[in-house]
Amino acid sequence: MMNKLNGNTDGIRNSVLEQIRTLYDFELGADEFASFELLNALAAYTGEIRREISVYLSRDGRVMDVTIGDSGKVSMPNMRLVRNSDRLCGVRCIHTHPNGDGRLSSVDIGTLRSMRLDSMAALGVGEGGKPASLYAAYLGDMAEDGEEQQVQIYGPLRPSKLPGRAMMQEIFLADERLRSTTQAVHEAEPERAVLAGIENNERYDTLAELAELAATAGAQVVGQFVQRKRDVDNATYIGSGKAEELSLAASALQADLFIFDDELTAMQMRNLESILGVRVIDRTALILDIFAKRAQSREGKLQVELAQLKYELPRIFGQGKVLSRQGAGAIARGPGETKLESDKRRIRRRIFELGEELKEVEKQRALRRERREKDALPLIALVGYTNVGKSTLLNALTDAGVMAEDKLFATLDPVVRKLALPGGTQALLSDTVGFINKLPHDLIEAFQSTLDEVRYAELILHVVDVSSSYYESQMAVVEDVIARLGAGDVPRIVVYNKADKADASPPPGGMAISARTGQGLPELLAAMEKTLSQELAAVELLIPYEKYEAMALLQREGRILREEHEENGTRVKAQMPQSTFWRLKKALGMDDGNAREET
Repeated sequence: MMNKLNGNTDGIRNSVLEQIRTLYDFELGADEFASFELLNALAAYTGEIRREISVYLSRDGRVMDVTIGDSGKVSMPNMRLVRNSDRLCGVRCIHTHPNGDGRLSSVDIGTLRSMRLDSMAALGVGEGGKPASLYAAYLGDMAEDGEEQQVQIYGPLRPSKLPGRAMMQEIFLADERLRSTTQAVHEAEPERAVLAGIENNERYDTLAELAELAATAGAQVVGQFVQRKRDVDNATYIGSGKAEELSLAASALQADLFIFDDELTAMQMRNLESILGVRVIDRTALILDIFAKRAQSREGKLQVELAQLKYELPRIFGQGKVLSRQGAGAIARGPGETKLESDKRRIRRRIFELGEELKEVEKQRALRRERREKDALPLIALVGYTNVGKSTLLNALTDAGVMAEDKLFATLDPVVRKLALPGGTQALLSDTVGFINKLPHDLIEAFQSTLDEVRYAELILHVVDVSSSYYESQMAVVEDVIARLGAGDVPRIVVYNKADKADASPPPGGMAISARTGQGLPELLAAMEKTLSQELAAVELLIPYEKYEAMALLQREGRILREEHEENGTRVKAQMPQSTFWRLKKALGMDDGNAREET
């Protein structure tokens, strides 16, 4: 619609709206920053409605947009402008302050920077709708720390005697400053992210964890906002009023991105982007992005892509973009098929293809698992919250040389290494992906074959960062995921890592260690061996050659440690579950006296 009035027009008479719409009729000269007639009109209309009015002017003097704000705050429209990273956008904003004070606010300055406006000007409006002082800001040189562009502010200026030619010349100087400084730092600039969530019953600061996730993904957190506890709003998650408040913060903080602490629906995401004027993602999308960057193996990449597609499928409505990064190419549309239907069909086909590829990968993993079982080595799985030190512990126990970083999700691809226990028992130690609160369901489902290592383990080491203030909450999250994986009955040892950094002693019932210093590792190894021996019967057997079924049972369910062929049969030393031991003795005959359990 031509000459549309944007913003809040509620409660304003149609006759007044028609008068305000005449602002579109103003045209300025090439050397005119703002005519006194335009400023007079802005002040008069502001005095009548007691709300801010902003006009956006192109560099050639045309009024491109007129927006009415709420009393007491400035709300800038999200103008869809084509902007180069090293140039100003070619549009300047002049808006009013009904309180008579023309000084620029942090929202004004933030909008100037984030939109790369030619200039941001504020006109104070006094009693009777008379124009008072005017201030104008321009982008200056890059600050010494390289973080952001400095701002040059001119004012107070008299509206009736603006130095129009000099003010327009300042725009061209700002353009040159931006061109000479921005290009060198643009590629290194991280996205400026604002975090938002709703108060919950969690026993720890979930936004602090979200900030760690954002930093891991490469974003710079510039603000955090928590809505007081309330029901989740179906349309905007946090409520429209809070969303409008955050839209001002987005300008003041020059935000590129909002990250919400819970999973958003497609409608919530779409509505929030419309109000906030910047890109919106949720915790799930952030975790998936980190996984996509960290996955190295073919299996890991397939698993992450599958989880991403399952997440995106219900959210592509209204996005207005092709999700080409996930697919293998364009698909010809059928008769009458919309672009949305085509995208969904392509994603569903890719999900099916990934599922088939992962089935083949799982077959290979199952074969490797069978070979391990024949090698008679028990599997010990390291599980725990992300960044608790699992990889560091693996390196300390096995000299694995696995990358161990102080970052969330440093390890995605499972690593298995051989481990020698103090009594001579050999075992396999497996490092697994770290868990986290609100771990996406699609991610658990996609990583099912990898996480099956936990379910098939003879022993789980639940590694805990006891130096964390929230380690009990993190333990609860891990135990919940273990139960969801069907591994709740697997024997486990709770390993309180980072005990050297903890303020207090860990609770009883676990092993206090420091994988970094080696504290407590000998005791942990002894406890691992003792637990394994309690779960497995260590036996020595003489199996007659004619007892084929007994040997088959032993090979299928036990682990043969030593095998010698004698005249009357095969003498073996083996480990097996107690239930298998009794079945084996029955197969051999209870009176044979040829099976004894070692102590």
